[in-house]
Amino acid sequence: MADIRMCGIRGATCLENDDADEMFAAVGELLGEMLGRNSVSPDDVVSVILTCTPDLTSAFPAAGARAFGLVDTPLMCAQEMNVDGALAKVVRVLAHVETTTPRSEIQHVYLRGAEVLRQDLQQEPRT
Repeated sequence: MADIRMCGIRGATCLENDDADEMFAAVGELLGEMLGRNSVSPDDVVSVILTCTPDLTSAFPAAGARAFGLVDTPLMCAQEMNVDGALAKVVRVLAHVETTTPRSEIQHVYLRGAEVLRQDLQQEPRT
């Protein structure tokens, strides 16, 4: 039996508008892809840190994570640094999960235009 270890899974997504409904949809989509691509169940999520760029003020991304189903998971929101020229309307996620997947096989997920942040990590989803 493989050893269970804690790993971090990174992800990011962009919003078109500063809108609470869009925030919830984008965060739910991102978390679903992060967990799905890495065969992680919501019960295996230890904690999640979510950040937003300063131009997103309509909702907390953690509320989107709660709507996704992470109701018993510790969540923390923070604001990204306001750096000139940085990509706008971005939500970033760092999920700490328990998994048997080796760290080298963890798939980090970037959606809705956030792919430009880490083109070196982009892979096709495993089937």
